[in-house]
Amino acid sequence: MRSPLFEAYVEPARLYPELWRVIIALGVIGLIYAGCFALLLVGAYPVLGPLAYFGWMQGIMAPATPGQTLFVLASFIGMGLGVLIATPALHYREPGSLFGPMRDWVRGFGVAVAVLVPVYAGLFLIGRAALPLEAGLPIDQWLRFLPLALVLVLIQTGSEEVLFRGYLQQQLAARFAARVVWMGLPALVFTVLHINPAAGINAWGILVAVFAFSLAAADLTERTGSLGVAMGWHFVNNCSALLIVSVKGTITGLSLFVTPFEMSDKVMVPLTLGIDILVIFAMWRLLRALI
Repeated sequence: MRSPLFEAYVEPARLYPELWRVIIALGVIGLIYAGCFALLLVGAYPVLGPLAYFGWMQGIMAPATPGQTLFVLASFIGMGLGVLIATPALHYREPGSLFGPMRDWVRGFGVAVAVLVPVYAGLFLIGRAALPLEAGLPIDQWLRFLPLALVLVLIQTGSEEVLFRGYLQQQLAARFAARVVWMGLPALVFTVLHINPAAGINAWGILVAVFAFSLAAADLTERTGSLGVAMGWHFVNNCSALLIVSVKGTITGLSLFVTPFEMSDKVMVPLTLGIDILVIFAMWRLLRALI
């Protein structure tokens, strides 16, 4: 049975719940996302120059510099903008309805950040004591990029949450009663978009961890009737993975530290993924208890 808060959260989506609207909206979101990405590509050309442009762009597949990482994070502006445009255009409802009541959103986001920052800091200290880390971005450069990095990580995680736990979860819940549809389908799509062929056999473990997080975030959204808690958790998690400790060969350009192993490592990566899944379960239970 759904929580009353979630029923209120879904209510605006019931006005125009037709699936054809969702399909067209996803197409609109994809076009706006691609258009914004193309604008970033065009804008980068005169900045980088013709000699450095193509080599620099090849590097965004595994961003190893601050500029490349900021570029990748900024590309998510198109995703969030697409959702905010498609929702009123196809469903005739306010974009703010994607977030839930503003007071609940602010409270949920604040609680998640306030609780999880010290928890993730503790996990970092334990991990650093157990595993030697390689130096990443020098601290002076890291501090210089930090304000913009935090804003762009918030945009990146917020855009994903607005699309998957906001728009898709709401619209599917307005049309279907089964959790496997309105909770499971967005989680599955979110997971598939995180496929990483470079991880080799570890790619399956990564997908399990992503799917677990996605289901946990969907459950927290259902219980609170807003995106606040899920967005706060996603933001803290990605700040940890992108700005504090990144896995070698992934998105390392803004990270203070880098792991001594890559995603294809057959010993350390399965171990860390197992720990990650346990941490996801623990964080989910902690946030459920607090809300």
